[in-house]
Amino acid sequence: MESFKEKLPVIIAVIIVIALLAGAYYFLVINKEEYYTKIDNAKIQEITESGGMKYEYTLTAYNKKGKEKEIKFKTSRELRDEAFLELEVMQVRGVVNWKEVQPNELPEDVKSKMNVE
Repeated sequence: MESFKEKLPVIIAVIIVIALLAGAYYFLVINKEEYYTKIDNAKIQEITESGGMKYEYTLTAYNKKGKEKEIKFKTSRELRDEAFLELEVMQVRGVVNWKEVQPNELPEDVKSKMNVE
C-alpha cells in the first residue's frame, strides 16, 4: 500500500484542478454586475451579421454606485432612442442580457450621473 507521502502530489493536483474549475465557473457564470445606460442611436454601428446580431452599440454605462464604464454590446435590432437599459455584464463575457427600465427604476447614483430627475 502506498504511503501518504507518495499520494500527496496527486491529492495536491486534484485540489488545484478543483480550485481552477471553481474559479472559471465563478468568472464565466456567477460573477455578474448590473450597469445602466441610455440608448443613443447616434452611437450605433451596423456590423456584419453574426449569430443574428446586426448592430453594435458603444455606450457609457454606470454601475449602481455610479462608476462609469464604456460598454459595447450587440443587438439584433436598433433599439428605441433615449431608452434606459439595465445591462447584465459579466467580467469575461461582457453583456449577456439587457432589459429596458423606466427612469424611476434607476439607482440614485446613476440618476445623478445621467442627470435624470
